Amino acid sequence: MQIADKVVVITGGASGLGLATARYLIAEKGARVALFDVNAEAGNAAVTELGDRAMFVATDVTSDTSVRASVAAVVDRFGAVHACINCAAILGPSKVLDKEGKATSLARFAQMAMVNLVGVFNVMSQCAEAMTRNDPENGEERGVVINISSGAAFEGQIGQCAYSATKAGVIGLNIPAARELGAQGIRVNAIAPGLFLTPMAAQVAPEVLASLKAMTEAPRRLGDPAEFAHCCAFIIENAYLNGETIRLDAASRLRAR
Repeated sequence: MQIADKVVVITGGASGLGLATARYLIAEKGARVALFDVNAEAGNAAVTELGDRAMFVATDVTSDTSVRASVAAVVDRFGAVHACINCAAILGPSKVLDKEGKATSLARFAQMAMVNLVGVFNVMSQCAEAMTRNDPENGEERGVVINISSGAAFEGQIGQCAYSATKAGVIGLNIPAARELGAQGIRVNAIAPGLFLTPMAAQVAPEVLASLKAMTEAPRRLGDPAEFAHCCAFIIENAYLNGETIRLDAASRLRAR
């Protein structure tokens, strides 16, 4: 799918990898971008930076009504949804047992599952509904979905039970969703990023940053968010890439701790 003038929804789009992708798709590919995020202050600031090819919609990805209203707002402003990139996620420790050896509270696991997995499905399904109304490009494609997983889906660290499980679930969506939506001309893929130099990572202590870099093989550094954005663009543009998970991680493999 050609990206120029296409409409791309990005969840978690007000910061981090989502915002970096919005910048790239607008500046390098001429896309129009809708940022879905719960942080209205950051979202409005991002649109001020990005200009009139961007819009922000305050969105709770775990709410059916919120996402439905947000997708409708995008279609009302830009006329369609052509691609959806699900970056929204939350982090946090989650062990099976706490420090006292007691079962961890279910609430934290459930919260992470709602945002990282249920939220992905919610936005994917509602954007896909909008995509079915598009005229197929080259008689083939009506839309593209990119769901963001993590290297933790494969090698979760101690304390990442909830995060790893939800990110593995994102990968599990790929094939059944690609098989179902292929009949509608919609492709579904995932990216499992490794360690990227986001604003959050830039704030960690130097010794922690050094240990993170030591987990990568080549190049031995954290990823540039522009490299993540470039991967998203490649997936959108390559019409034969479907049902796949791309590990974008410099061959890094997370250790147990």
